[in-house]
Amino acid sequence: MSSTHPVPEKRTRKARAQESAPALIDAQAPEATDTALFVAPIGVRWRDLDAFNHVNNANYLTYLEEARLQWLQHVPGWFNEHSMPVLAASEVNYRRPIEWPAQLNVELFCERLGNSSITLAHRIVDAHDDALYSDGKVVLVWMDPATGKPVPLPQSIRDAAESGG
Repeated sequence: MSSTHPVPEKRTRKARAQESAPALIDAQAPEATDTALFVAPIGVRWRDLDAFNHVNNANYLTYLEEARLQWLQHVPGWFNEHSMPVLAASEVNYRRPIEWPAQLNVELFCERLGNSSITLAHRIVDAHDDALYSDGKVVLVWMDPATGKPVPLPQSIRDAAESGG
């Protein structure tokens, strides 16, 4: 490079992520006044880590699945032989790496109720200081497993989502 061109500053991946994270967090996170539909406590396991010593990105989806199942266990009648949920879409925004050891809270929020679907917003935060690791949303569609066609959202899901629990 010639002396007339500035030398680019070298920054680590972690530094770049921390610099850009606040703007992304403010834009994507549910409002602070929103009440969580459900909060699932999850402990990070050693086997969740990857070669970089932080939680592998695929495990975030496992944490979200576990939180949804914990919530659904509290909702009677959420499925039967003619009506069960399938994951239709998932969006995960990785805000910062999760390191071991960590205790997490996975927060679920009802973003939308449709005729046969529910959109759940989610946040993965540190259980101790509420640091945001991830946010996003998933869409669950209830369908008849015999036909593969959508069926109406169970009233118990609608009631649980509307009452906040």
